[in-house]
Amino acid sequence: MLVENQLFEKRDKVAEAIQMLKDLEPAEGYYIADSGGKDSDVIYALVHMAGVKADYHHNLTTIDPPDVIYHMRRNHPETQIDRPEIPLLQMMIKKGFPPLRQQRWCCELYKERGGQGRFVVTGIRAQESSKRAKRKMIEFCYRDRSIRYFNIIRNWTADDVWEFHKKYNIPYCGLYDEGWDRIGCLMCPMAGKRRIIEAERFPKYKKLFIKAFENLYNDRLAKGKSLKNWKNGEEFFYWWLNENKKKETPDQTVMFE
Repeated sequence: MLVENQLFEKRDKVAEAIQMLKDLEPAEGYYIADSGGKDSDVIYALVHMAGVKADYHHNLTTIDPPDVIYHMRRNHPETQIDRPEIPLLQMMIKKGFPPLRQQRWCCELYKERGGQGRFVVTGIRAQESSKRAKRKMIEFCYRDRSIRYFNIIRNWTADDVWEFHKKYNIPYCGLYDEGWDRIGCLMCPMAGKRRIIEAERFPKYKKLFIKAFENLYNDRLAKGKSLKNWKNGEEFFYWWLNENKKKETPDQTVMFE
């Protein structure tokens, strides 16, 4: 619950978050990492409620669900869409292999861009996974020590997040109403069986993926690299889509949720 009765007092999570944002406001303002998901909706609202200086950024991966982009354009008008130099499906060909569960080059290149020298506010929550439970409220980026992360709703539960949406009438991406629990890159290798559902839900993106795998297949063929038993790029794609159908993990969007 957003307001909890403790032994000698009540704890108001919203008031706490707003006060922390005010107390720790940097002179240059916060860098807000906006994924367009339900947790980012909360961050976007809290920063405005606190009245602190901030600029908002969404790292476009080029395989984001269109619904997320539409949602941000309508409801997060201050969020800047930061485009990568090379679309992810083109980078796949340059890398020579697609993102895999054990070799996810995509997150660092596409999800974790930006924020150098800044105090970055994220929507990461400890409840989401054992890995995220180890994250601190304030921490330095392990790759770039000039970046500090402020995981302001680290201790909120999913129920807290939805209670906040309801209480303050915060709009959210319509995919949640279709049963999506988490929103990240389409057909992420960490999304388990949900990848197949996403492929069918977004057929145009499925065609783009198949085309990219055809290009990757032909490129590997030209370079004499192993192609196992795939007869063409489409077979390569379906192997990738069905590979390692393990349980879903909430860490599919590693840093900026």
